[in-house]
Amino acid sequence: MAKLIGKNRIKTAVFISGNGSNLKSLIFFSKKKISPIQISLVISNNKRARGLNYAKKYKINKFSIIYKNKKNADFLILKKLKKNNIKLILLAGFMKILSKNFIISFKHPILNIHPSLLPKYKGLNTHERVIKNNEKFTGCTVHMVNKKLDSGKIILRKKIKIYKKDDAKTLEKRVLKQEHKLYPKAIGKFLSNL
Repeated sequence: MAKLIGKNRIKTAVFISGNGSNLKSLIFFSKKKISPIQISLVISNNKRARGLNYAKKYKINKFSIIYKNKKNADFLILKKLKKNNIKLILLAGFMKILSKNFIISFKHPILNIHPSLLPKYKGLNTHERVIKNNEKFTGCTVHMVNKKLDSGKIILRKKIKIYKKDDAKTLEKRVLKQEHKLYPKAIGKFLSNL
């Protein structure tokens, strides 16, 4: 996979909904010589997502879509992916669940980063639930996306200790720092095994 330099990098789309801090770290990763990906497209379901500024700054094509009609949104996104020859999707804080039809229609890998140690705490509000249940550890997981929410094959996980002083906010910040390191590692591992 180290041979995938320059023109041979995998054309990748990153899906975001908010600040885009994972997108930013993925852009930095994609600029490295050893990186197997080229981020060619950023897609957001939120036209005001601050993360879109990174796409603008680094001159990456961007596309925002409002999910009023899921079927229509799927169709338009798939069309955009095809037009840009995208072979890999990275979900990075994308707050919409991809439909089964979308996952079947896109014939290439889709990866996601989730802020818990899957299979525990699938879905939303993970940090609040982790704190409420007095867990000793939490972390983040990069996994393949399949038709069931947060249930695809796990690629890599990073575990961190929860401190007594932690609340959902402090935990979110600490987990996010680990996400930025874990996602590029997991992408490298996943693509080298293809």
